[in-house]
Amino acid sequence: MRFYLNFLFLLSSFLLLSCNGFAQENEITTETAESDLSRNSSVYFPKSIGIVNDYNNLFTNKQKAELDQMLYYYEIETTRQIVVVSVNSIAPYDDIQQYATDLGSYWGVGQKESNNGLMIVVCKPCRSFGIATGLGTQEVLTDEICKTVIDETIIPAFKNGNFYKGIKDGVVELIEKWD
Repeated sequence: MRFYLNFLFLLSSFLLLSCNGFAQENEITTETAESDLSRNSSVYFPKSIGIVNDYNNLFTNKQKAELDQMLYYYEIETTRQIVVVSVNSIAPYDDIQQYATDLGSYWGVGQKESNNGLMIVVCKPCRSFGIATGLGTQEVLTDEICKTVIDETIIPAFKNGNFYKGIKDGVVELIEKWD
């Protein structure tokens, strides 16, 4: 079982890193593999480590594995890619929504041809949360739908200190609305 989970994680990481997409209205140029200079020369985006990028250690290893597996199988079934990221800071950004959009573009979340990516970013120290959608995704998961999921599902769980439940329930609800 452990070998199977490790294999799935490795495979999902490879798939994420090999994606070309998440084309946005504004293309982002990069000077190095680790930095994005889309709007500000001091912007640094971390490297993607998979579908679940828990840089703020909000989840246990078991929770990360469960979330990763759920998102991996959803991508295999639909070609739609959902990536979850927790960060300690969005500096120099002031707007987590713009940070999520630029990070999703930089990492290439979703397929380029169909623009079907969804980036979920949470910054616990900033007390902020954002969902960025590719243009193809936005046709179904509108800003209004995403805001409703954030306000009614994710934030209440966060207020109770349960970040995993908020993210997992929010992802499940977004998937239901997307299908």
